[in-house]
Amino acid sequence: SSDLVALLIALNLYTFIAAYPETYTPSPGITTSGSILAKDFSAYYMGAWRLWHNPSQIYHFGALGGSEPVIMPHPEAYKYLPSFLLVVSPMLALDYQQALLAFDVVQFLMIPAMAYMLYKLLGSKHLAVTFAVMVIALLLPFPTANWGMSPSYFWQWGEGQAKVAVTFLLLLSFYFGNKGKPYLSGIALAFGFFDVRFGLLAVPLFVMYNRKNLKAATASVAAALALSNMMLLYPGMGSGFLSMVFASAVATPLYYYSL
Repeated sequence: SSDLVALLIALNLYTFIAAYPETYTPSPGITTSGSILAKDFSAYYMGAWRLWHNPSQIYHFGALGGSEPVIMPHPEAYKYLPSFLLVVSPMLALDYQQALLAFDVVQFLMIPAMAYMLYKLLGSKHLAVTFAVMVIALLLPFPTANWGMSPSYFWQWGEGQAKVAVTFLLLLSFYFGNKGKPYLSGIALAFGFFDVRFGLLAVPLFVMYNRKNLKAATASVAAALALSNMMLLYPGMGSGFLSMVFASAVATPLYYYSL
């Protein structure tokens, strides 16, 4: 199985390298509107900057000018819970393009840890099941001429998306639950809940892996979710979040990287 993991990571690295030029190219990407946009990472970077400098405007679409970073042609809209901006904030030490690459690299380095957690979670399953889950989670292969070995991972890296991060956090939650550590499991799920769609999808597995300590795990996720998103009480931020949810988030399709 270690040879399989090494092969999958190597093929993912090939896809990462193929996607690298895309990180420099303002383009319609995989959106359906055809608009020329900055990369998805621009939403996280600008959102993190606004968290510390203009928090009421985190969910404002487009540039506001002033002293905020200039991202051409304009930054993408931020569509997640604000807790994720705490995770992204260290990237503000770099300029936008450097931060996008660093964000991709950090997520790529999560993949071996994801493989380890999958191995531990699936250790008692049939080898064919473990093989299938590893292939799907670590590569989701569908070789193409321009998108490396995986359109899903190509656009994950090319857009500076956060789907590896959310996968890592949800797996970490299941792993801690399986280890009998409900409080850590709850904290990991709470941070993985920054994209609410995938947090909700994770709930059945969270319950399954924490079934022996479900009360403690539930209390942990509720407390961590509330504390990490308490900034929604800041004037303008909570209303901006609700406006974003009903105006654009509910209409956001599942792009390649969401798979």
